Amino acid sequence: MTIWKGRFRKPLDPEALRFSTSLDVDRRLYREDIQGSIAHAAMLQRAGILRPREGSAIARGLRGILRDLDGGTLALSSSGKGRFVAEDVHMAIEAILIRRIGRVGGKLHTARSRNDQVALDERLYLRSAGKAILGQLRAYQRSLLRIAGRSASVLMPGYTHLQRAQPVLLAHHLLAYVAMADRDRKRFSDCLTRALVSPLGAGALAGTSFPIQRRAVAKSLKLKGIVENSIDAVSDRDALMEFVAACALTMMHLSRLAEELILWSSEEWRFLTIGEGFTTGSSIMPQKRNPDIAELVRGKTGRVYGDLMALLTVMKGLPLSYNRDLQEDKEPLFDAAGTTEQSLRIMGRMLGTVRFDAKRFREELRGGALLATELADYLVRKGVPFREAHAAAGSVVAACERKKISLADLPLSEYRKRSRAFGADLYRLLDPEVSVRMKRSAGSTAPREVAAAIRRWKQRL
Repeated sequence: MTIWKGRFRKPLDPEALRFSTSLDVDRRLYREDIQGSIAHAAMLQRAGILRPREGSAIARGLRGILRDLDGGTLALSSSGKGRFVAEDVHMAIEAILIRRIGRVGGKLHTARSRNDQVALDERLYLRSAGKAILGQLRAYQRSLLRIAGRSASVLMPGYTHLQRAQPVLLAHHLLAYVAMADRDRKRFSDCLTRALVSPLGAGALAGTSFPIQRRAVAKSLKLKGIVENSIDAVSDRDALMEFVAACALTMMHLSRLAEELILWSSEEWRFLTIGEGFTTGSSIMPQKRNPDIAELVRGKTGRVYGDLMALLTVMKGLPLSYNRDLQEDKEPLFDAAGTTEQSLRIMGRMLGTVRFDAKRFREELRGGALLATELADYLVRKGVPFREAHAAAGSVVAACERKKISLADLPLSEYRKRSRAFGADLYRLLDPEVSVRMKRSAGSTAPREVAAAIRRWKQRL
């Protein structure tokens, strides 16, 4: 169906038509497209632009198409019997409508353009995709919270620069990811407050001379208002880019956790095991148990980053208002939304199979210099300036490394060579459990702080 045949004498070159057709990508917007069209037709009827019987026929026809598409008895395709039958989802649905109800179906497009039509479809898609992602984020947080609740007393070495730093509670470590996911949830919710406004009625760019009711359509679609400027309504895609940026940040957080699951499940670390349902073997090495699912989450993060960059690049030099370049906004949007939702779902399920090894954590907490900061703080409490205390504690660590002994095994005489403020009571600090209990600051790894945080998160989630 060529909608501009009145202006052109020759059809589009077949290869150019294949190159420009988007139906195989944007057909997944059929629900949003039909939803918007039903609202538009109802408004045209209320405004007296359509007769009641025309509006009713169009609405019935659209609902029938939706029913058949949902049921699988009708399929949208860019080609049929070797020829292209529709350029995009909008024209495919309109063509089917006209075929089913006759010429009156051609009145549906009164007072609108595909420019404002697709902009509306995408915003409606953001609403459903955002709702799905928000649900998966909450489920993922709950998975983390369940493990944190079971691990409230498990101590582990905390890291900076991937080097052992200080003892922390495993639950405290996991709650960091719960907090990240909560910010992700807020970003999506905040993004949707700006996205869920209606561009319909902007026309191609200048509005329309018909007495349409833009705000009434927005209200019927449960949107929060309209995009005020008609040029802005059809030409910008910042709502999509903000949404995909939120996807990219969420995937980054998932990738960081995936990286730790991968490292910690290795023979070198052995801090945890991932359930067999979420690991794979090797085609040649019988002993292998590979964390492939976590690796895929880490790998798919790069795809979502690419989706964001694709959208930003498409938009970066476009003059106002609509340009056909904007057809390229859908694949990265769909990919980012789908990948993020799927990754959240699989991570949440995989976490349910993860088992941490408290014994291995205890082994790694023995010896070493994890408690060196406690030595420096001990001296500060004795009145030693922190810089001097830091130097003395560092000298103690160096001495232990040379002697290949732990901080607890170094004689008091050696401590006192570094600072006369050291006393025999320092040895009671050289216990990881004492270290975490001594923390006083809000949000720290102190057991009381972590227990309170778990209670707060349970209430929120």
